[in-house]
Amino acid sequence: MATILVIDDERDVCTLIRRVLTALGHETHVFTDHDPALKWLEGNPVDLVLLDIKLQHVDGISVLEMIRKRQPDIKVIMITGYPSVDTVKKALDLGIEDYLVKPIEIHELEERVSKALGLIL
Repeated sequence: MATILVIDDERDVCTLIRRVLTALGHETHVFTDHDPALKWLEGNPVDLVLLDIKLQHVDGISVLEMIRKRQPDIKVIMITGYPSVDTVKKALDLGIEDYLVKPIEIHELEERVSKALGLIL
């Protein structure tokens, strides 16, 4: 299946996402801080990134821009607990595949990830 990178500063969210995606057969790597995640990304091929818009030390849009500079074609799904039109528009302008709103529903996570990976239409 796919290799998926998750960057979210909430450990419970990371645990939930890892459990769901691993059960689907995906190799899932989670980070609660963007710096180690970006360093890991440099040496590892990834099919999809799930990225929180509000991280502890930096906003997710800035991290998305860093990811785009390194790997412009990587697929990204943004995660937010605070959806705003402005933030979603910025993320869409940077080419995200989709976004999820917290609290994350398991069936929605499964569906959005499968769709982003081209596993369902």
